[in-house]
Amino acid sequence: MPEGDTVLQTAARLHTALAGQVLTVSDLRVPRFATADLTGRTVLEATARGKHLLTRFEGGLTLHSHLRMEGAWRIYDPGERWRGGAAHQIRAVLATAEHTAVGYRLPVLELLRTEDEEQAVGHLGPDLLGPGWDPETALRNLLADPARPVGEALLDQRNLAGIGNVYMCELCFMARVTPWVPVGELPLLLATRLVSTAKQLLEANRARPVRITTGTTEAMRRAYGRERMFVYGRARRPCLRCRTPIRVAERNDRPAYWCPHCQSGPTA
Repeated sequence: MPEGDTVLQTAARLHTALAGQVLTVSDLRVPRFATADLTGRTVLEATARGKHLLTRFEGGLTLHSHLRMEGAWRIYDPGERWRGGAAHQIRAVLATAEHTAVGYRLPVLELLRTEDEEQAVGHLGPDLLGPGWDPETALRNLLADPARPVGEALLDQRNLAGIGNVYMCELCFMARVTPWVPVGELPLLLATRLVSTAKQLLEANRARPVRITTGTTEAMRRAYGRERMFVYGRARRPCLRCRTPIRVAERNDRPAYWCPHCQSGPTA
């Protein structure tokens, strides 16, 4: 599932392509909103809230979408061939005189009043990349269920919004604990650092694909060279710290990567 920084990048592309322009084509290919027509409305903005995308239009309407595992928004110039997938995978088309935005494989797509956006995203915890970021509330949320594995707590968007499986694995490695350690067993200082490091990493990567070294020290950048991740996607490859082979296990249909030497705690 895309991380919060990836969704933010998608929102930025949508905003650059559509904001301030009048829609010439509006096609929502989901049964509930198939007859909705936004043609003639000006696109006000596209923004992200955690992993949710909110595209706002004049007249007080918002198109809410979520990418989940396979969804994507692609931007095309007039006359450019659409290459994001088969035609039957298209769920939304928003076009202006200058660009066309095509939503592929969107599992969540709904049109709602802008004043009702909280019905779609009000459950989210503090947004790591949002203007209302609140680390104290995020920490309280994270520690609210002490018996919960830290990996699950980090991924729960109700605690803090924006962390996906990649960052979860990388954060646990940096904290030197496995994803299955009960979050209540973390020393308070470590839990606090976990929240601040999550913020640091997402901010460092908000304008580019996830690269763990950009949010750390110059010494680490020199030590790990061009490696993009400490553990994620590196199963059976040597740990960058200790050279022990990285392990992987499925947790809730998602792969969890960890180093059995550098990270302490229970395993899958």
